[in-house]
Amino acid sequence: MEVRVYYEDTDAGGVVYHANYLRFFERGRTEFLRERGFDVAAMHNAGTIFAIVSMKIDYRSPARLGDLLEIETEIGEVKNSSFIAKQRVLRRDGGTVLCEAEVTLACIGETLRAKRLPADVRDMLKKGCPGDEPSISVPSEK
Repeated sequence: MEVRVYYEDTDAGGVVYHANYLRFFERGRTEFLRERGFDVAAMHNAGTIFAIVSMKIDYRSPARLGDLLEIETEIGEVKNSSFIAKQRVLRRDGGTVLCEAEVTLACIGETLRAKRLPADVRDMLKKGCPGDEPSISVPSEK
């Protein structure tokens, strides 16, 4: 997924503010699901919500005002009620890795308690796990 860095994304020095990478990662995960036929809003309305329970982020190099970024998402481990998304932000010009994250998401219901991943979602996610098929990533359309 492609993202352009706008002034609103940066601090006074024109560098992307660290917390804004969380927004980029959220958009990447949402588009990852959408491109595979799963609308997050519709799932939420039906009582299936994904809550972040853990996130490890490594900031490698700064993104700057005007940069064109690529957000990549692939799936790591999938359990009965959670999964891990491995994500990267790269600068489109040169492919420099700027930021990496490993995000653990739990499937919860309207009561905010853990519940099993819907079978169709779990099956789709497992297709991207190491040891099954090649990783699934979301490249931008060029």
